[in-house]
Amino acid sequence: MPTPMPMTTKLALPALLCLLATSAGAKLPPPSDEAKAKAAEAAAKTAYTGKLDTYKLCLAMDRVAAGYLAAAKKAGKAASAPMETPACSDPGPFVYTPPETRPLEASGAHSPAATAAAPPSTTTPAAALPAKK
Repeated sequence: MPTPMPMTTKLALPALLCLLATSAGAKLPPPSDEAKAKAAEAAAKTAYTGKLDTYKLCLAMDRVAAGYLAAAKKAGKAASAPMETPACSDPGPFVYTPPETRPLEASGAHSPAATAAAPPSTTTPAAALPAKK
């Protein structure tokens, strides 16, 4: 027959689990600009690696097909003509150009307002105002 747990153990376990669950839900600080740039470069490098792997696979398939046709011809077997496939495209060397960074305030929306020389509105109709150049 198992021995019953003491009352303190029964209460301590749920309290400990609640404490761990609260600390696990803490927010991390947002990544810095440098970390974002590194992540973007890593994503670009991963995409390039995928293109390079596809290119190498294409070359390998071409070599296997050429070897099969040569072996069939040497053995005197009739091999069907190979299917027309697009040529393997070499992705070239990896080149990463970071995206252009724009200033936060491109339109001047947060610039301090100029000192007012006149009230913002008048009772003069718009048709009677001088034309702006």
